Amino acid sequence: MTSRKSWRRVDGVLLLDKPTGLSSNSALQAARRLFSAAKAGHTGTLDPLASGLLPLCFGEATKFSTDLLAADKTYETEVLFGVRTDTGDADGTVVMRCPVDFGLTELEAALPSFRGPIRQVPPMYSALKRDGKPLYELARQGIEVEREAREVIIHELRLLDFSGDRCRLRISCSKGTYIRSLAEDLGAVLACGAHLTALRRVAVGPLQIADAVTLDHLAAIAEEDRTAWLLAPDALLQSLPAVYLEELAGCRFVHGNPVSSDAVPGRCRVYAENRLLGLGEVDGQGNLQPRRVIGALAESG
Repeated sequence: MTSRKSWRRVDGVLLLDKPTGLSSNSALQAARRLFSAAKAGHTGTLDPLASGLLPLCFGEATKFSTDLLAADKTYETEVLFGVRTDTGDADGTVVMRCPVDFGLTELEAALPSFRGPIRQVPPMYSALKRDGKPLYELARQGIEVEREAREVIIHELRLLDFSGDRCRLRISCSKGTYIRSLAEDLGAVLACGAHLTALRRVAVGPLQIADAVTLDHLAAIAEEDRTAWLLAPDALLQSLPAVYLEELAGCRFVHGNPVSSDAVPGRCRVYAENRLLGLGEVDGQGNLQPRRVIGALAESG
């Protein structure tokens, strides 16, 4: 007989370097088992083709996972010109081949039009829904529906390397940007088509791939040593200002009551005695309203 897995309370953020070929949920479940974490979630998916930074949340940190969904992302990607696929990446079926007859000068001239605010049509192979169905399900049935273009922002689009029919790019972009669509649109401008052959996420907001760990490394070390890779639950909130409360005000806050504050209006992370209490928001009248509270964590110290 096999013994049942024993789950325990784990609170913190793990910066995982996800390998290619693994879905975000599979990576999450593998990390969860390694930490024996009772509760876990991730902060936005990476396709199986993609590798790189996947922040995972355990325990109380899951309350803040949605706050990172709106953060800017940075990727390094490889684009192959002259070949289009139905998915926009190397996992798809080739639907067009075209000769590549441009050079470095033409490529560099094409890039500026993709910097700054741009309008982008989401790909059919995406998780966006139409009448309750993900678009990728319709695409697999050979059905294509009209998609409305959405505005996204490309903060950085830098050419890292160019050789023949391939290039490598570094892209920093806003939430909702599809790098596959960007590659396809670039190929269309250069009149030869294109698709992604590799994609690696190197940053999510202030979080960097240099601080991430692989599943293989975690599996190779002792379980008690794995906790050294966990960041505090407020690691996802570092871009927000901090507000510190006295003990009595902190007690009111964790019980869902507003408290007075002289902080600047807007969202903030809230502490008492250097313990994270949760996420709050200060209104124009100086009232600090609880938004997400970590009462149990505050009580445990």
